[in-house]
Amino acid sequence: MKIAVSVWSCHKYLYDGSWQNADFIDYAASVGAQGVELLSVFWNKESDVPAVHDALARTGIKLACFGACNDFVKTTAEEREVQLQDIILAVDMAVEFGAEVVRVFAGDRKEGISYEQAKGWIVEGLAKGAAYAESKGVVLCLENHGIFAGKSEQVQDIITLVGSPALRSTFDMGNFLLVDDVPAQAFEALHPLIRHVHAKDFARVGEDQKEGVLRALSGQPFVGTVPTEGDVGVASIVSKLAGVGYDGWMSVEYEGLEEQKSGTARAVEKLAEAVEAASVK
Repeated sequence: MKIAVSVWSCHKYLYDGSWQNADFIDYAASVGAQGVELLSVFWNKESDVPAVHDALARTGIKLACFGACNDFVKTTAEEREVQLQDIILAVDMAVEFGAEVVRVFAGDRKEGISYEQAKGWIVEGLAKGAAYAESKGVVLCLENHGIFAGKSEQVQDIITLVGSPALRSTFDMGNFLLVDDVPAQAFEALHPLIRHVHAKDFARVGEDQKEGVLRALSGQPFVGTVPTEGDVGVASIVSKLAGVGYDGWMSVEYEGLEEQKSGTARAVEKLAEAVEAASVK
């Protein structure tokens, strides 16, 4: 298994303009990552294409994944077409930089829109995206994310309905907790479909915790933390991945309270330790 870092781990520095994608790539190499995951939300095609080529060549690390940030839970065909174009951009950039997978979303709950209604739009959009990806030799990987595609059975359902070999799973270890799913059980359901992994951890906290709290559907409060230091069971899942012969990328997606650069560096270190331990079992 190869360790990458998602640019989302350091999103503060992209949002405030301190970094461009090339700066993030230099940082990821400095903390020992073998690859990076870049996102369409931070992408400027005109300036980033040459700069990222230079940064990847300079550091010797790889583009593990290019992430689309699409949301097909939109009420008009025109809005959903914009979301499809985000996936097409992501596929094109994956091809440009030699990545094999593109992370995609389904879309999330909106007031007045049921899951059953939204599912038709999601399946239609992902089917079109998967057809384009397949034509380019790329696989879309649906992340378990949000209310409409957060649980393992929802991910399975959507992938089955799309029915394309170019749509598989981005297994986000942490997100299952936020929809009251058990990560280890989700792994058992999804492991035949996994082509990409997000290494993320959350820790349960008390009701007196205020900063950075995310609430599960049940109301249970969590905060992000370094992988292996929370309640996801990251080391166990890494071992399970090794057990089924997974040899793809695991992208650190750090969402903790620690300063993002130092937290992400520790996340890479802890994940590397888990991978090493799994490899010697």
